[in-house]
Amino acid sequence: MKRTLAAAGLSLAALSVPAAAFDLTAMTEDERTAFRAEIRAYLLENPEIIMEAVGVLEQRQADQQAQTDLDLVRVNAEDIFDDGYSWVGGNPDGDVTLVEFVDYRCGYCRKAHDEVAQLVDTDGNIRFILKEFPILGEDSVVSSRFAIATRMVAGDDAYKQMHDALITFNGNVGRGSLTRLAEGLGIDPEPILARMDDPEVDAEIRQNRELAGRLQVNGTPTFVFEDQLLRGYVPLQGMMQIVDQIRAN
Repeated sequence: MKRTLAAAGLSLAALSVPAAAFDLTAMTEDERTAFRAEIRAYLLENPEIIMEAVGVLEQRQADQQAQTDLDLVRVNAEDIFDDGYSWVGGNPDGDVTLVEFVDYRCGYCRKAHDEVAQLVDTDGNIRFILKEFPILGEDSVVSSRFAIATRMVAGDDAYKQMHDALITFNGNVGRGSLTRLAEGLGIDPEPILARMDDPEVDAEIRQNRELAGRLQVNGTPTFVFEDQLLRGYVPLQGMMQIVDQIRAN
């Protein structure tokens, strides 16, 4: 108890005098050793203080990251919400916009797929935008190229069909498998395959990657809910709560 009171007393003393007056460099070596010993003893007897400090630090860092993300979204809003090429679904006039950066070979993107679809379909007032963001290897890039080329050749509805098919496809990605995938959807694969290496396809993937870099996005899925940037998988219930919060504010 004496030790605890002594450490507390030293702390109070440090707070009750001007900063310049409490100068550790002015202490004698014995005083400095005693001071350190009291602080150490106090922390050992009250370790919960360390966890409280860690909690405060983590919250401070989270708040700082949230503010940084808010600024990043605002600065890049046009490229996020109105780039002129990304597929737009759901309700184009919805009161909440949800953007997803997606990679077809990403396990968590696949996990989120049905839940995002359920959110958009059941809500009915969400504008949903997909950003092709292949980062997990060559199969990811080829899949995105095929999806983008499908949109360019066959339109938005065909793109959404192809997107849904690719996000659940488990085989090797190649000319043969993509041909069969398109034919299974009733889509002619040949003009799509011929368009995959078009400079417009290159440009879309490049621009999405540049945008992700500016947003400090390096993984999938990443979601933008209006001005909130969420890195990683978010379960359906969590997405519903976010939408409710946006509408309440």
